[in-house]
Amino acid sequence: MENTTVLKKYIPQVVLISAFVITSCSGFQPNRMKSQLYTSNCNQQNVYNYTVAEMPQPMHTIPVDTALASRFSFKSLNAANAIGVLDLVGDYVTIRKKYKQDPTIENRLTQLELVQKLNQRINIASLEVSAVSSEMDCEEERTSQIADFLKGKEDETESKLTVGAIVIGAAGAIASGLLIDKGNTGDYIGLGTGITEATLGMLILRNKRSIEFYHNRNALRDIWEGRPTSSIFPPTVWYYLNYSNPNEPGKVSFRREIIEKWMNFGQIADEKSKKKTQLLELYFGNGGKYSAQELDNRANMYDQLESQINLMKQDLKALSMELENLKI
Repeated sequence: MENTTVLKKYIPQVVLISAFVITSCSGFQPNRMKSQLYTSNCNQQNVYNYTVAEMPQPMHTIPVDTALASRFSFKSLNAANAIGVLDLVGDYVTIRKKYKQDPTIENRLTQLELVQKLNQRINIASLEVSAVSSEMDCEEERTSQIADFLKGKEDETESKLTVGAIVIGAAGAIASGLLIDKGNTGDYIGLGTGITEATLGMLILRNKRSIEFYHNRNALRDIWEGRPTSSIFPPTVWYYLNYSNPNEPGKVSFRREIIEKWMNFGQIADEKSKKKTQLLELYFGNGGKYSAQELDNRANMYDQLESQINLMKQDLKALSMELENLKI
């Protein structure tokens, strides 16, 4: 009689606690996040509209004077070509020679004017690279923030399910112990709590949330498709990413190198064909339903792209240093 009284006293409380734990794991409503999920403020109206004819010519197709080739590295000359100052560099070398032979004020002023033009164009190009890079970084942060939010919800649900399994297991053990001499009742309770614990365990394993996430302006798509021009990347950066020298067959363009990294590290490869097709449509389309892992993956792809774009500044710096240290 005493056991039955204890059981009646505590079992309803246990049931209520377990029910609360399970029902509190319901889905979340991201309505307050719609602005972050459907639109992005990372682009400040930088939409580029240029033709193939306005792109820099490939460096290997341009005849370079020996006076330039002997004084500047190929990377620096290619950077100069990318930002449209290759002719100015040639003029600068010429006026330096002229000034050394005839150090007049006129030649001196012409030399200073060319230096100013070159430095100004290098600085503008560097700002252009920074602007594109900042958009990539902003998109990465936006994606990572949503991924962290989603993982937080998954962790919260997993914690509640784990607590529920512990509570139910403890309740079942207590009930079975109290009813050990009541025939098969304790066995039935043990069986029921075991099934409930197994169910909660399955829910923990299947605790994967997804969220609608959209990106109509998709820089990753431009990298993947590799069209002749881009509305996201200015011609300077787009040339830098796509240039490859056929005289160096073992070296691919930076754009192709980025794609190979995505594939080699399993970000868009090592999947079944159907799954891979879905991922390609998701990453390089306008968006859709993402898991936390897929959002993390997308953020990493943007991080790799941002890093590669920033490397263009190294070539610009090399060009600037070679101009400064030019010896005639």
